[in-house]
Amino acid sequence: MALIELDLAAPPDPRLGSRPPVRHYRFTGLLVAAVLLVALCGASTGAPTRWRYLGAVPPPGGAETQSRLVGGRIYTMASAGGQRIATAWQAETPPRKLWTVRFPARVSGPDAVGYGGVEARPAGDVVLLSDGPQTTVVDAGTGAVRWRSEVGVTPLPGGRIGLTQNQVFRPGTAYDQDSGAPGPLYFSATGEPHTEPPIRTEIDGIDLGTGKTVWTASAPGSINVFTAPGDAPAVLVLASDRLERLNGDTGAVERSLSLPRIGADGPTGGTLTDGLLVVRYGDYAFDGQEVGYAADSLDKRWQRPVAEVLLDPPDCGDLLCAGPRGALDVLDPATGRAAWRAAAEVDLGEQGGYVLERDADGDAPLRLVDRATGATRVDLTGWDAALTADGQPLMLRRGLPTGKSEFGVVLHDRVRLLGASPGPVSGCIADRGYVICRGDAGLEVWAYGS
Repeated sequence: MALIELDLAAPPDPRLGSRPPVRHYRFTGLLVAAVLLVALCGASTGAPTRWRYLGAVPPPGGAETQSRLVGGRIYTMASAGGQRIATAWQAETPPRKLWTVRFPARVSGPDAVGYGGVEARPAGDVVLLSDGPQTTVVDAGTGAVRWRSEVGVTPLPGGRIGLTQNQVFRPGTAYDQDSGAPGPLYFSATGEPHTEPPIRTEIDGIDLGTGKTVWTASAPGSINVFTAPGDAPAVLVLASDRLERLNGDTGAVERSLSLPRIGADGPTGGTLTDGLLVVRYGDYAFDGQEVGYAADSLDKRWQRPVAEVLLDPPDCGDLLCAGPRGALDVLDPATGRAAWRAAAEVDLGEQGGYVLERDADGDAPLRLVDRATGATRVDLTGWDAALTADGQPLMLRRGLPTGKSEFGVVLHDRVRLLGASPGPVSGCIADRGYVICRGDAGLEVWAYGS
């Protein structure tokens, strides 16, 4: 059995109420009961919020069906006869079919490692349809195929430029899977393992509309490449000896920083979190050091010791955290020091300026807490699932004894009840304004708004 090293060449892991005043209790017992019921449910009706059923999208035929909801559009993906079938729908009454496109499913060799999954990602006036690392780029309005890439494409802010990476290996270093030889493995952009790290890594800035290369950069050996946070298209490149910020439109180096060794250790890898690029020094299997650099200026913010990587680390999304789930600290991004300790056995993620705590076993939402102090802002007890990511209103779902599902949304630090499904549903997802769930009629679609 080969040992797979956690190195810079590895593919990225597809990786987030006040009580009423006392004087209100002079009202009728019915009102008191209603207030208590709302408090127990962790909800407040607040201003009315509209909840409308739009209709259903027919379930896609074939195997491995998936769906995505982005910006009021629904994308379904299915497999049939060696092809992927992608269909786009507009969320309106009833949902309107926009286009369907078919493209060959990815065929990988026996030694390749599959990663990336099947995904639909709108970017500007195109949609990136991914099948593992392979990407088919189609026109957002018509579904017409614009161009294809054998490696993954990462769109930058603005929707004009995408990034591709290609590792260049020394000839004769491809790993023989049948041999079972031990040792670290290094993976290409298409998933093929090699026994030596790459000679260099090439980065291309691609025009998303045409597939033409706009700029090219390269660095020796293995690197990590990150999309810089913010509205401007920019790229962060972490190499074994330096950190650079590139202009996403031109590829020009905006800032460059040499990374000295810490003792005998050099940079091993990094993560982008809380507006920082956090660089790990030393083998992940042992204690080491982390250094936080500002993503915009590349200024060093802090350095701290870290323990070896846990076998079952907590999921903190884009939040800076440290420790096991039994003693999980949320860190201050300005200093790298612990700001507060989370409850035991939870996962964390950013959510609208707060931190969302989720049960580590069932993933049920528990509470929204203050980012700086950990104080409870919204109690989410009783809800089964949180449906939206950071940057969207937090949509909630819970099952009812009748088999239906009830939905709520967090607005102004209150959970506002929206409505219920007419029957059993599953696999619900949401964005800013819409919810879709698998139901008896297919993908059932609701709209909400105040």
